[in-house]
Amino acid sequence: MNRNNLLLLTALFIGVLYFSACEKDPEVPQEEELITTLTAVLTPVGGGTAVTLNFSDIDGDGGAAPVITGGTLAAGTTYTAAITLLNESESPAEDITEEIEMEDDEHQFFFAVSSGLNVAIAYADQDADGNPVGLASTWVAGTAGSGNVTITLRHEPNKNATGVKDGDITNAGGETDIEVTFPVTIQ
Repeated sequence: MNRNNLLLLTALFIGVLYFSACEKDPEVPQEEELITTLTAVLTPVGGGTAVTLNFSDIDGDGGAAPVITGGTLAAGTTYTAAITLLNESESPAEDITEEIEMEDDEHQFFFAVSSGLNVAIAYADQDADGNPVGLASTWVAGTAGSGNVTITLRHEPNKNATGVKDGDITNAGGETDIEVTFPVTIQ
């Protein structure tokens, strides 16, 4: 092999190394966590028995139907509510609540109350920008009645859109991580 060919091969080899080292690794999209369990524990302010709303679907979108347990609230009572989320398809169960807390600026819960149910729900927590999150909330049960409360967790909602800070999901955008409708009675 003559000297020119050797120099050409060396330059080509160095060029390939240089350009391959400059290539960016492809971005791997972050896969959303599987949420198999949503629990909302409502504790009466001033004492009393807590009410637990629970959704469980251990196999995710598999064949088994989810189990949903509603609750009964006392009329005229204020409750502090705390939501926890789990992925119980893993052992031990993964606490998704921690991820929501760490990425609270990218998440928001929304609460929709059906007609016939007299309960007012207000946010009790916020992210670093002062926007609501919803892992903690206050529920005020009014007069007797029954209906549904739908709890929806949105990933990357537009928290600056009209009404979103007030809990209106209409303009929130983003993707729904979980949405559960609980039967609730006030007596």
